[in-house]
Amino acid sequence: MSTNLASHPKEELQISNAKGLDESLKPKTEEGRTVGSISYMFMWIGDGVNLGNMTLGASLIVAGTATLNLFQTFIAAVIAIGIISMFFALNDRLGYRTGIPYVMQLRVSFGIKGSVISALLRGIPAIVWYGFQSWIGGTALNEIAKIVTGGSFDSIVICFVVIQLVQIVLSLYGFHAIKWVEILASIVIMLGLVYVFGVLLAFHSEVIAEKWIRAEGSWGLPFFAFIMMFLGNYAAIFLSAADYSRELKTGISDTKRGFLYFSSILIAYGFVLTIGAMLASATGISNPVKAFAVVVDNPYITVAVSAFIVIGAVAVNMVANIIPPTYVITLLTKIKYKPAVVITGFLAFCSFPWVLVQDDSAKGLGTFILIYSAFLGPIVSILLVEYYLLRKQKVNVAYLYEENGPFAGFNPCAILAMLIGAVAAFIEVELGWIIGVLVGGTAYYLLMKHTFKGSMFKKGTIFEQ
Repeated sequence: MSTNLASHPKEELQISNAKGLDESLKPKTEEGRTVGSISYMFMWIGDGVNLGNMTLGASLIVAGTATLNLFQTFIAAVIAIGIISMFFALNDRLGYRTGIPYVMQLRVSFGIKGSVISALLRGIPAIVWYGFQSWIGGTALNEIAKIVTGGSFDSIVICFVVIQLVQIVLSLYGFHAIKWVEILASIVIMLGLVYVFGVLLAFHSEVIAEKWIRAEGSWGLPFFAFIMMFLGNYAAIFLSAADYSRELKTGISDTKRGFLYFSSILIAYGFVLTIGAMLASATGISNPVKAFAVVVDNPYITVAVSAFIVIGAVAVNMVANIIPPTYVITLLTKIKYKPAVVITGFLAFCSFPWVLVQDDSAKGLGTFILIYSAFLGPIVSILLVEYYLLRKQKVNVAYLYEENGPFAGFNPCAILAMLIGAVAAFIEVELGWIIGVLVGGTAYYLLMKHTFKGSMFKKGTIFEQ
């Protein structure tokens, strides 16, 4: 069963009677889906227009030298965004058709107990990103506070705490609040960045042209490594695509959803990444907040730009970094959604985000992305192989909610394939994501076909005996 549950009352009853499971983890009904196509597109634009992505653009400039020039950056970005959109559209389908969240989707391949491991591998990076985005937002809020108080206040830590508390309160209102925050943020931030783009062109075009646009760059490993970093940056998000597509109104084709992903990511990510590289070229500083303060030497404009940065940090966290770990905590602890949101926020306090990006280099952020994406690549390929090749897009969703049903325990094939894919990815970490995808997916197919005869996880697949 891979269609809307409304036509399957028996399965609905089984799921509604699932013990100890919060309502947020049960399938979304058609009536409960409130996000339309335009709102969905704005949501992803709001997610893409953020300082983390700008910092990724800044990472192209290392010690004042560009590893890729403008043309190479553009080609790499288009390739990466195309791949991202394809994986989004493929992996969001089960969640869109059935309304289940990602943590329940994992049970199809990994089993109820095995999904705990794979869920944590998605939840932990999201919490770190949550902390990182909040730290960037706190840095920007501190710039505002310094100007407003005439320099008498200067505490990034206090601003970081304030940002966290605001986000926790907003996220308590669920996806409805997220939708409106994203629409507002995407419009406001894009307007602010257009201004910054104009300032950079007007006053810093020569140094940008010298250090980035006309740089020799490379079509070798740095080019492909940037594509992998780009993919790794989104790997966690499209892995949990079901968490978002389950909120989208029904009746939208797979092709249209793919276009929604591609267009919004291209608009937001392309523009923000470009500004990040331009800022680093012009100033030699990888932290965009501090680079803004150098480029825009006007206290009123600095306040406005910093306000945009604060809104952007909140916007991306609301979409990408709060919902997935909250679902994981809800599943593992059996507590309600709202307390889980609060716990997620407090865990982000402990992520030490200031370690990832220093003033002179954002390599820490890039390394972090490459390491965790080595595990996420194999997981997403396992899910896709399972759904499209082994089950032919047919899943009995009710079984996912039965603690002693066909998906009880853990699937050793999935665990082994994930580890094999991750080990292969670490052999060449700069290309780790794509290596993990190919090796992990292939290993899973072969393990399911040739090992663990009689495993209950083969029930309903092409290998069922």
